[in-house]
Amino acid sequence: MNPILHQTIVKTIKGARGKERFAGGGVYNSGKQIYKMKVTIIHFLKDFFLIVVGIISAGFGLKSFLLPNSFIDGGVTGISLLVAEVSQYPLSVLIVFINIPFIVIGFTQVGKAFALKSIAAICGLAIAIAFIDYPVITSDKLLVSVFGGFFLGIGIGFAVRGGGVLDGTEVLAIYLSKRTGLTIGDIILVFNVMIFSIVAYLLSVEIALYSMLTYFVASKTVDFVIEGVEEYTGVTIISPRSDEIRLMIIEQIGRGVTLYNGQRGYGKKGEYLGETKIVYTVMTRLEIAKLKAEVDKIDPNAFMVMSPIKDTKGGMIKKRTFMDK
Repeated sequence: MNPILHQTIVKTIKGARGKERFAGGGVYNSGKQIYKMKVTIIHFLKDFFLIVVGIISAGFGLKSFLLPNSFIDGGVTGISLLVAEVSQYPLSVLIVFINIPFIVIGFTQVGKAFALKSIAAICGLAIAIAFIDYPVITSDKLLVSVFGGFFLGIGIGFAVRGGGVLDGTEVLAIYLSKRTGLTIGDIILVFNVMIFSIVAYLLSVEIALYSMLTYFVASKTVDFVIEGVEEYTGVTIISPRSDEIRLMIIEQIGRGVTLYNGQRGYGKKGEYLGETKIVYTVMTRLEIAKLKAEVDKIDPNAFMVMSPIKDTKGGMIKKRTFMDK
């Protein structure tokens, strides 16, 4: 074959292959972008739904229970309720303006997306309070405290799961904890003690006590909505029979495991500190008793460390969706 013709054919084939690779890469990149956009839209719709549900629930708790009976909650919402009660300014306006400094802090401490979602959530709550005609359910003080806090807590919890807040107290607590050395819990506690002390002085001790009950119910409801009833526990197991324990967890309990390479660090008389496999798994607290019993059958001297876990994602933990909670 003519050498020039041969080189021409080779270049043509290489060029075609290069175009195929380029085209394949283009298809992959295009598919990847479409997938990312799809995930973004799904998360946006989920967050939007959670925040809307939170707004409706919080508005119901405020207008159907707390506002008609002059009850106060803790945090920034409590400040808004207190100012509305004393000054007669509309709560829908106060909630927005009093939360502005906390949203600014959230923008610097957490991020832009968080701040935008929080602005939308707080403005949505203000609109719900101003325009939705919620019915007044009861005037019984105990029921008002419990169910007002319950529905308000549901609202705040769903907003947090949607990536925003209806109350800027925790944002302030995060900001101050970095500068004072106090824990977030301590700062929130001091903040609310001040609020309830002012409520006792301006309104009455009785209202302050009922308001403390409202805050307690709301805070526990927020924890329930965010974390759910299934509290996860991380379990670390150190045993020379780690492989049997691994298989038992997978086959009998139905959980996934992770193995770490470790070395024994305990030796009384300088004996050999050998290599060992460390088993780590995550399960609900309801499964811990069964795990202990099964581990004892394999190795009664196994060393187990258990610690609570706030949340999990992926793996063999079947997470319940917000619809199931």
